[in-house]
Formats: sequence, structure tokens, C-alpha cells
Amino acid sequence: MQKSLFTALALASLALAPLGLRAQNELSNFGSTGRGGVANTFVSDYQAIGINPANLSRLGSPKFAVGVLQFGVGLGSQSLTREQMYRFIRRTDDKLTPSEKQELAKAFTSDNALNLNADVTTFGLSVAVPGVGTIAVSNQQRVVSHIGLNKNMAEIVFLGKDAPIYQNYDPRTSPLVSEALAGTRMQMSWLNEFNVAFGRRILDNDAFQLSGGVGYRYIEGVGVVDIRVEPGKLEAYGSVSPLFDINYGDLARNPQFNYRKGGSGLRPVGKGNGVDLGLALETGKFLRVGVSVTDIGNMSWEGNLLTANDQRLKRLQSTGVDSYNFFKEATELVAAGTDSLFQYQPSEKRTTALPTKLRTGVGIRISEYLETGLDVTLPLNEVAGNLTKPFIGAGIDFKPRRWVRLSSGLTTGAGYGFSLPLGVTFTTKWYEAGVSTRDVIGLFASEHPYASVAAGFLRFRFGEQK
Repeated sequence: MQKSLFTALALASLALAPLGLRAQNELSNFGSTGRGGVANTFVSDYQAIGINPANLSRLGSPKFAVGVLQFGVGLGSQSLTREQMYRFIRRTDDKLTPSEKQELAKAFTSDNALNLNADVTTFGLSVAVPGVGTIAVSNQQRVVSHIGLNKNMAEIVFLGKDAPIYQNYDPRTSPLVSEALAGTRMQMSWLNEFNVAFGRRILDNDAFQLSGGVGYRYIEGVGVVDIRVEPGKLEAYGSVSPLFDINYGDLARNPQFNYRKGGSGLRPVGKGNGVDLGLALETGKFLRVGVSVTDIGNMSWEGNLLTANDQRLKRLQSTGVDSYNFFKEATELVAAGTDSLFQYQPSEKRTTALPTKLRTGVGIRISEYLETGLDVTLPLNEVAGNLTKPFIGAGIDFKPRRWVRLSSGLTTGAGYGFSLPLGVTFTTKWYEAGVSTRDVIGLFASEHPYASVAAGFLRFRFGEQK
């Protein structure tokens, strides 16, 4: 195989990130990103898709909203320094010295060595229908990547055959991969979503308003790579679109291999269906409470699908990653080549759960100029594309002038440390545009770096639901 599955998807993630292609659904929402992802009681109109569809019909939501090309991207690490992280992007041709290889082997020994989340909402629309409710549609592209390595895996990646675990190596007594590499995760996914959602007020009186909502999405799977190693268990598979033009060699002629080639566009290799459910409670315009469960459903991967099984740890022939082109070189070590840690077999179909989450939020609207909120989001499974840890955040929106809204807060979790977000949105009666970052400190911090940006300049809102 001239190109690995893992190389293809990793490089795709990096290539698409500068174009503004995410783990949390709100990264393409510049307002929510400015609050660090706090969204459950703030979002309305089509931006409620994937977060809480009940908010479509809440008080103050626009009667009509439309937007195109809202985007966001974030790249961070809990173990690399800022300089190390940026070298993997800007200095890919530079060779690693022996001392740098040792330093990186230590730095990558982490359950959160590198995280990339990217998202673009190509189109969103919501319309309030009197006496019926609010209907919303959107299209989103999601790219999510997470890399966490245990000590043995990090040393193998950067030191290759010279890794300490290979001292006195004997293939007959070598430990199983599931034992030697336990704690390692390499997960990447790219999904193309078509969403439709509906929200309606269930109860509406002077004391409170209760809204319910449901959302449905049809998903095209452009690619997935999921490697998870636990004591006694190896989970490793990949399925990638012909878009990446991978040469599978003899595998393409295997009758058990569902080989896909040619076509146009994204050329998906998987498909799925997802459902969102939500409730939103408001007491006048002061207190808001929201709860939702998102991404209930499954994905089926069929095209170009390969799966690896557990076996005794194989000694590499190479000296590991030798340059800052980490994504290319490291993934070649876990691909289906002659010098790989894993042995792959073609598969016909694999069904996996969507990254299901429980999202809760409480918000207080102090005035039309000031609103605060607290969100807690819990991952309900461990599939590729889900949060690696629970997310907790407090956010605030403040309007010093009618035409500008400032957003900030404090967040933690979801595979990142504490973050101080900041965003600015310019508003008129019918137009919004803004830019935000999920962590101001992370942009400049030498330790635990996190670089993120979200922006949107074509968003329009008309009318107000009462």
C-alpha cells in the first residue's frame, strides 16, 4: 500500500483545517466559540441543530434566519510545548535530531498528545411557521482527530527498532499488542451531515414556557480511522473515501474487500442516521434550562474497510519518525505495510455508534445586554469523533452597545485544559458577523497550547418569536 489509511485521513484533517473545516457541534458557531462552547441555553434558530433543537421555538428566537460558510478550527495539546506543536505544521521538512526524538517520545506519552477539531456550516436556514413550530435545515462538515499514546507506543513511534521495549526482543515471547500498547488511541473521522430539525412550544403561559424539539440527520462518511488499545483488547479499523486516491495493491483484488474507486465529489464510504432530542424551559426571559441528547444513531462503513486483530508485538525495521512530518511518518508505522505494528484484513461492513452526548445547561438572562450560562456535556460512548472527557463551561454575553456583543467565559474538559475564550459579534437588527477564539491564553502559552478560531460573516436574522 503506497499510502496508508491513517496518512490519508490525518493529512486530510490538516489540509482542511486552514480552510475552516470539529469535536463539539458549536465550533462553527462563532458566538458559542467565544463562550468556549457554552451553548445549550444561548443558541437559537438553525444554530440550535446538534445542540438542542427545542431552542428553535424559544422566546426571542428569530422568525427567519439564514447563514452560509460559518467555520471554526482548533488544534491543541496537553503534553507538547507550543514550539513543538507548531513545528509539526510549519517545519515538516526538518529532520529530527536524536535528542529531539527522545524529547518527543516523552512529550507524546500522554492521553491527550494532540487534538484537532474542525467544522464548517456550509448552509443553515430556519423558519417559524405560525401555529406549527420552527423548522430548520443545515449542512455541516465535521473533521475530528485525537492522538494519545502510552509510553511504549510513543517510544516506538519516535525511536523505532531502538525503543526500550525491544531490548532482548524475542518474537516468540513478545507481549501482545493489546498489552504493550494499552492506553493508546488514534482516532480520526470526517462526516458530511444533512440536518433537519423541528421545535415547538409544548406549554406556554405567563409563568413559564416549555419547548420540545427533535432533529434528524443523514450522514455521509468520508473517512474514519479508529485505533483503541486496552489491556487484552485491540480495536483498530479504517475506511477512507476514494477521494484520497489510495493504492491498495493486492487488497483491491481480494473478493472480501469492498473496493471503492472513481466517482465525483466527496465519494463517501459510509452512511448513517442520527437523531437529536431536546427540552427547553424558560421562566419569562430570566431563567433558562436546557437538556438534550444528540447523535443517537449508527454509522455503517462498507467501502475500503480494513480491520486489524491482536497479535504479538512486532519489531520495526525502521528507526521511527525521522522528521517533523509526523502525521505522514507516524501513520506509516501503523498502516498495512511491511513495516507495520498491525496486521490488517479486508472487511465487508462495520457498524458503529455515533458520538452520542448528553448536554445540559442553565442560563440567566439578566437583561437584554447581559446573559450568563453554565453547560455540562457528557460523552455517552467512546467512538471516534466523541469528546474524550466531559466538558464543563461557564459563559457570558455582554452588549456594551446595541451593535456589538462581547463573549467570554471559563471552560475545561473535552480533552483540553482550562480555557479562557473571547469573541466579538457585530450586530444590527437583521445582520450578524463575528470572530472568536476558544482560548486566548492557549494562543500564546508555551505549555498546553491551544490555537483556535471561529468566524462567520454571512448570517441574517429577521423578526422575533414572542
